[in-house]
Amino acid sequence: MIRVLVADDEPLIRAGIRMILTSADDIDVVAEAGDGREAVEKARGGGVDVALLDIQMPVMNGLTALVELGRAAPKVRVLILTTFGDRDNVLRTLGHGGAGFLLKDSAPDELIQAVRAAAAGNAYLSPAATRHVADVLSAAGATTGGEAARRRLDGLTTREREVLALLGEGLSNADAGRRLHMSEATVKTYVSRILTKLDCDNRVQAALLARDARLQPGRLQPGGH
Repeated sequence: MIRVLVADDEPLIRAGIRMILTSADDIDVVAEAGDGREAVEKARGGGVDVALLDIQMPVMNGLTALVELGRAAPKVRVLILTTFGDRDNVLRTLGHGGAGFLLKDSAPDELIQAVRAAAAGNAYLSPAATRHVADVLSAAGATTGGEAARRRLDGLTTREREVLALLGEGLSNADAGRRLHMSEATVKTYVSRILTKLDCDNRVQAALLARDARLQPGRLQPGGH
């Protein structure tokens, strides 16, 4: 079982998250907290695999709690859940070692998927967050460069390019699967293979490469050639 701690200052929100997560056979909500400090204290004692933290909480906010958990309980994987999907929060979450970032309007199955990904040691960004970060980094010029990106894609198969193009659009595995008439599990396998071949740590880096190379669905050669 994946043991989860849920931290949010609104009891109704915590109850809703608990209901969603415990509907999965492999997830158990073992602790709840109303603020970041309480979350750190409860996770410090062990018995928690994944902490799901709201950003806006009293006493200690979610991002500060993320940093504190890195010191007090480094084995706990932290997901940030919030209504505030701005650039700084996403980048700070990843910069401080967070396992992922979701918006509170994410679908229930996405929340479950994120917890599973975090428990498995993988980073997770909601499709909306992936698109946002990729847009911001591209606009800021934090990119590989078109020609260099195209060279990095040389070792990909046609199907891998199709999947990568959809990552560049910020699609989830499930949405990409529907677009390509593939199962979600198959897409997940392709994504793992793509990240390995491109030496990318996460989907955001892969999405940036797809954008730098101007890889578009239906136009599988970089730049549309």
